[in-house]
Amino acid sequence: MTGIENVSLEKVIVHKVGNPTRGEELKLSPNPLTLNDEIVRGLLSKYFLGAFNENERYHFTHLSDLDMNEVYRYVQQVFNEPESFVQQSFHIAQLLYQKSTHARVKEGELYVALFDNVPFDGEYKKAVGIFKSETKETFLKVFPHGPGWEVIAEDGVNINKLDKGCLVFRTNEADGYVVCVVDNTNKQNDTQYWVSEFLQVVPYSDSYHHTNNVLGLCKLFIEKEYAEKFDVSKSDQIDLMNRSMEYFKTKEQFSLQEFAEEVIHHPEVVDTFMDYKRNFEANRNYEIDEAFDINLNAVKKQSKFFKAVLKLDGNFHVYVHGRRDLMEKGYDELVGKQYYKLYFDEEK
Repeated sequence: MTGIENVSLEKVIVHKVGNPTRGEELKLSPNPLTLNDEIVRGLLSKYFLGAFNENERYHFTHLSDLDMNEVYRYVQQVFNEPESFVQQSFHIAQLLYQKSTHARVKEGELYVALFDNVPFDGEYKKAVGIFKSETKETFLKVFPHGPGWEVIAEDGVNINKLDKGCLVFRTNEADGYVVCVVDNTNKQNDTQYWVSEFLQVVPYSDSYHHTNNVLGLCKLFIEKEYAEKFDVSKSDQIDLMNRSMEYFKTKEQFSLQEFAEEVIHHPEVVDTFMDYKRNFEANRNYEIDEAFDINLNAVKKQSKFFKAVLKLDGNFHVYVHGRRDLMEKGYDELVGKQYYKLYFDEEK
């Protein structure tokens, strides 16, 4: 998140939340932290807020009634009655403890914070933050000892690596607020514990969400389904990735039919892509719109993962930015190796 230099960190309280299946305890602190040191206050703000992408927006939800979402209700109380901050933080910690039963969930510190003056769409909002630190790192501390120096090792938290977080802006209350989420640990097996079971949040259905999802779908399809079912070369995969990314960079609106015709081309590949899209939606329990405005922030984010690099053994890395027709692949029987020919006008 950018523009956080003037954010006001009003209150922070820390609780220890273990995994009940391992016999670890829940330890509640009766008092918020004393924030007299401005340096510490600034470091905490950076640690809490620096990892969030404000474009990825979620909202609280519940199958039957939004008011039955416990985190939503506790945060609502903090906004409406700031004097209940400590009591609501107890409820949040107790709920997280109840949800921390997966074998991979680690014991850690739970921070609940109240902010003011947080930038949001050109305005400044109050926000409630819920953060969990699970990963400890070892640091060396150098200190004076007599005429010389000594070094000791201490375990602590890296303020540049937030493990899990949730930032709730005081806006769109009736729809479940606007929520940003960070989940950087144990993504493979216990993601449900933080996002779906504890917070119970789902993404807003906006242009960023749709753009991000379609690009994610395209990348997975090209790397897995396209490569396996059509026995294509790595350079063909890169070519389709480049054409997919070029479509999103040059168009203002996405049309599924247009994308299929202009980018995928071949009818049998288009049919396979449509089947893969349906399975993709079913597995993630959401639908991708067939037409929407393209969000350039989502394109910028996803472009980092569209790797156009052709790796040839351990000797060569070829960066392919386009013009697949200027590449020729073959096999040299005398040498007993495959080769690529690259046609170009000049070296740069």
